[in-house]
Amino acid sequence: MSTQTKYVPRLYIKYKEEVVPKLIQRFGYKNPMQVPRLVKIVVNMGVGEAVSDIKYLERAMEDLKAITGQHPSIRRARKSEAGFKLRKGMPVGLKVTLRKVRMWEFLDKLISVALPRVKDFKGLNPRSFDGRGNYAFGIAEQIVFPEIDYEKVDAIRGMDIIIHTTAKTDEEALWLLSLLGLPIRSV
Repeated sequence: MSTQTKYVPRLYIKYKEEVVPKLIQRFGYKNPMQVPRLVKIVVNMGVGEAVSDIKYLERAMEDLKAITGQHPSIRRARKSEAGFKLRKGMPVGLKVTLRKVRMWEFLDKLISVALPRVKDFKGLNPRSFDGRGNYAFGIAEQIVFPEIDYEKVDAIRGMDIIIHTTAKTDEEALWLLSLLGLPIRSV
């Protein structure tokens, strides 16, 4: 029998102990399985400069891997575009899908470390929900994450972050993410 204990992220413990009871009280769920939960977090980074030099893609891949703790997949162009000197199949971006422990760790780092370091940050836009309980927003600079060494950055790259939940409505998702600590501005 193993004596190792299973690691549980701190934000997940907060979700189970604080957020779930508040959501049950607020929305009157009859079954605990009705309570909205996080499914996955998708992080996308566009690397259009990779068309001219593949080194940009490699550096962006290193940055995204350091930020998320997971190797990113390369997104390729679906069709050629002469105006951008782009051919079908050329690399144009990177994508990481985080689930379970890595998802909770990334969200915790995003809330407690990265977003407070964003310049002139006044909170996230409350209108960025998609109507089905998912939330998307962008970060303009990868240097807000502590894993990125500012001295070694060759270019400032932004990223899109999409948080997928099981919430049926935007209001449920707003309450879920706000109770988890995501700094969403009030309307």
